[in-house]
Amino acid sequence: MSRDILLVDDYKVYYSTFSGAVRAVDGLSLRIISGNIVGIIGESGSGKSTFAQSLVLPKHPMFIAGGKAIFLEKYDLTKISVRERRSILLTKLSYIPQYAMDSLPTIKKLKTFIRDIASEKNVSYSEILDKFRERLKQVNLSDNILDMYPLQLSGGMRQRVLIAISTIFRPALLIADEPTSALDVVSQRQVLELLKDLKEQDLVDSIMIISHDIASIRQIADRLAIMYAGKIVEEGESEKVIHDPLHPYTSLLIRSVPSLGINYKETRLKGLGGFPPNLINPPKGCRFHPRCPFATDICRAKEPPTIQIGDRRVSCWLYVER
Repeated sequence: MSRDILLVDDYKVYYSTFSGAVRAVDGLSLRIISGNIVGIIGESGSGKSTFAQSLVLPKHPMFIAGGKAIFLEKYDLTKISVRERRSILLTKLSYIPQYAMDSLPTIKKLKTFIRDIASEKNVSYSEILDKFRERLKQVNLSDNILDMYPLQLSGGMRQRVLIAISTIFRPALLIADEPTSALDVVSQRQVLELLKDLKEQDLVDSIMIISHDIASIRQIADRLAIMYAGKIVEEGESEKVIHDPLHPYTSLLIRSVPSLGINYKETRLKGLGGFPPNLINPPKGCRFHPRCPFATDICRAKEPPTIQIGDRRVSCWLYVER
């Protein structure tokens, strides 16, 4: 029987502002089981990065407004102390933040940074250094870079260094927030393949990868969760979501992304149209209804329930009668 790595239920994360609470994540439910790679996909401003960061280390003005986030069937990430949270970071729960290439200390050589990690985790420096050297080989980097500063490395190399660091302790869950942003196309593919390889080598149990690029993430993700305006509107096996999208937003999102093998002189890309809602005062009913071509009166009046269709979930009034 599959083990629950992360079980999130009715999870809410808001931001305090002078104008009111920004409901960045508002009633999100998600399950990640052992061995899975789950892609969280959506436009900028959909709440993806807020969701990821809140699981790792929520910081003011962000605050958890409700729900549960049970990690490894033991830790409720909405309630644990800062000390307990820090104790599981890197060892059980690892995180590659957005704009990760800027997260390495510029004034420290890599070996000094590794020494700091050993000190914080109260483990032998020589032991962790040996593990890091092993990881460097696995991400196709020479251990000569241990004597280098991050600024001496290319963007792709820094990203691979961060992946090596984040898997030193074989974490149960690696959260990667836009790990291919600011990389060229070749480096993007290498990073995604590397993440998949590390999971297959059992150097990390499960991965949650955040992205707006559904075309790239489908290459490695077992399941996709489509996020819009703080909510997951559709979730299921990657290929089923791609080839048979249920939610109108998913369908429009896929049609707005370039694909190989299409003659764009004959078939034009179709943009989503409109803009994401203001999450201080989101629209009543379905949050997508102002941009949805299928919206009806009930969509404008009531929030849709989440419907289970086979092994997929969708939040849309179109499927309520099924």
